Amino acid sequence: MKKGFYTIMSAQFFSSLADNALLVAAIELLKTGGAPSWHIPALTPMFALFYVILAPLVGAFADAVPKGRVMFISNAIKVIGCLLMLFGANPLLSYGIVGLGAAAYSPAKYGILTELLPNSQLVKANGWIEGLTILSIILGVVLGGQLLGHVVSRHLLSFDIPVFDTGISTAPEAAIALIVSLYVVAALFNLRIPRTDAPLQPISHSASALIRDFSNCNARLWNDKLGQISLATTTLFWGVSGNLRVIVFAWAAAALGYSTKDASSLVGVVAIGTAVGAVIASMRMRLDQATRVIPLGIMMGILVIGLNVITNAWLAAPFLIVLGAIGGFLVVPMNALLQHRGANLMGAGRSIAVQNFNEQACILGLGAFYTGMTRFGLSAFVAIGVFGVLVAGTMWLIRRWHIVNCKNHPVEIEHLLSIARLDKH
Repeated sequence: MKKGFYTIMSAQFFSSLADNALLVAAIELLKTGGAPSWHIPALTPMFALFYVILAPLVGAFADAVPKGRVMFISNAIKVIGCLLMLFGANPLLSYGIVGLGAAAYSPAKYGILTELLPNSQLVKANGWIEGLTILSIILGVVLGGQLLGHVVSRHLLSFDIPVFDTGISTAPEAAIALIVSLYVVAALFNLRIPRTDAPLQPISHSASALIRDFSNCNARLWNDKLGQISLATTTLFWGVSGNLRVIVFAWAAAALGYSTKDASSLVGVVAIGTAVGAVIASMRMRLDQATRVIPLGIMMGILVIGLNVITNAWLAAPFLIVLGAIGGFLVVPMNALLQHRGANLMGAGRSIAVQNFNEQACILGLGAFYTGMTRFGLSAFVAIGVFGVLVAGTMWLIRRWHIVNCKNHPVEIEHLLSIARLDKH
């Protein structure tokens, strides 16, 4: 791997670490602030909102500006969202601003991989990036939980800045103040990301042109016989997993009687399994073999349903590790295949923006659906059952879709797979 890849990994680690610690702190901030219960699941769709709204812009922006600079600007936006939340703005709106920064960050983060590395290293690179991201999720949610604990929060709240009164008086506020420093560290790494030789693509100043360009890119990826399968799979995976983190908090409270701090450890357990699966996939899978993992998606959906029968923490932990591992093994090769097809069809930034648009639209839609279920009093158990059936059923349909494609378009699919197998640059 090139030296710049490790700088990208470091920047991604600290940015994602802060994102996940902030989620835990925001949940506790809403709880202690007496917000309605449906505000907590609403955090997820609020985070996804700008991914969907600004998808035509952020991809073009990532291709028009050096991607290290894009990542630096994005982290600055996240800091602004944190500070708004810290000093009294509505937590949902503030978390949406953080989501705006994340929406701009993602096309640059993944797009630079296709510019920096040959296609032969994309699965390996995705395995490391996803594995490191999952590690940051583990540490982030655990860090967020620990920052809310009595011991740590007491020490944080006892710290005073001479002359200046910060107004920080609660555990979640103290946690958010510390999380801001993690975004600053990520921004410092962003400044050291190397400029690649990939040419910059001018961004249109016309909103209609941007939307038209994005729509064309979206259509091209959905019409590609391999792109459509990988895009459908990753869209569903991230749509469900993005909401499953919040659902696990509700499930842990209902099934195990866990607090926010204790439930954060279970979210971390899922992430451990995902990291293991991601690393194994990066070592064992090739780009042209990616579609072989589709049946694992059906198994993942069945296991999600099985979560409803778990009422013991000692059973929950290994069960969640297996669930996460299957997900990690599924998403890494499919994500790499999607990046490969997208980079061959359009600019890397535009390709990732299309991917983010579809995945975050799924997160937004499923999050709104789960928020609605919570608003009308349905339990976390019902939500888990619905999500499990949705995953298993949809992955079965995607598998049938790919089988039909292979039957009706064998020459085209073999040609596309040969490109993935032979193209080293």
